[in-house]
Amino acid sequence: MKISVITTSFNSAGTIRDTLDSVAMQTYPDIEHIIIDNQSTDDTLAIVAAYPHIAKVVSEKDNGIYYGMNKGLELATGDIVCFLNSDDWYAHKNVLQTVAEAFLKLGTDVVYGDLQYVDKIKTGKIKRTWRSGKFNPKKMFYGWMPPHPAFFALKKVYDKTGGYNTGFRSAADYEIMLRILILHQFSAGYVPDILVKMRAGGYSNATINNRVKANNEDARAWAVNGLKPHFLFRYLKPLRKIPQFIFR
Repeated sequence: MKISVITTSFNSAGTIRDTLDSVAMQTYPDIEHIIIDNQSTDDTLAIVAAYPHIAKVVSEKDNGIYYGMNKGLELATGDIVCFLNSDDWYAHKNVLQTVAEAFLKLGTDVVYGDLQYVDKIKTGKIKRTWRSGKFNPKKMFYGWMPPHPAFFALKKVYDKTGGYNTGFRSAADYEIMLRILILHQFSAGYVPDILVKMRAGGYSNATINNRVKANNEDARAWAVNGLKPHFLFRYLKPLRKIPQFIFR
């Protein structure tokens, strides 16, 4: 099974080496790494050019990360598709091997695992650990979700459900997982392993105002799919993050 790893980038020279190194070191033999760059003006593309494992590079102006992800989906030829942002990296060299084996063993349409947030500068310092737990679709109605960077789906899933909704600013990743797992009811299996490390931060968590906007987008993700979560969803979703800081 070929795995397509899609990385979007924009002026990512300070972080993308970690991303590229983590893919290059994977023990799994059949990987297609696709880079979708939003016309970076720093050394991002020069760094990318130094990695011979990369299968495809596109650098052209677009309207944001979700547009780039959709471009990657169009180019992907793998049986499995995943997204690894240019400031994230795989936690160990056997991540993709573990994921491929899980697809074969579990026979599911989706496989997901755990994610660890680390300090932006001191990346060995753990900020919080997102342990997803076993899949139960009912949990999503109460604010549960899998971590998008540790979310792997068969290409046929995206072929049926479509790409990322670019009408969202920060929640298109949440919306597409909701669409896949709840609206279309594709099966999912859990790998109890930290698969991805991510630098802490990001738009939706940068300020309280941004968090409120992101929470509103999360609610809209249900509405655009004609779905309705539990009435306490807006409160339960952020509350689920608290144990991630305690049990690191």
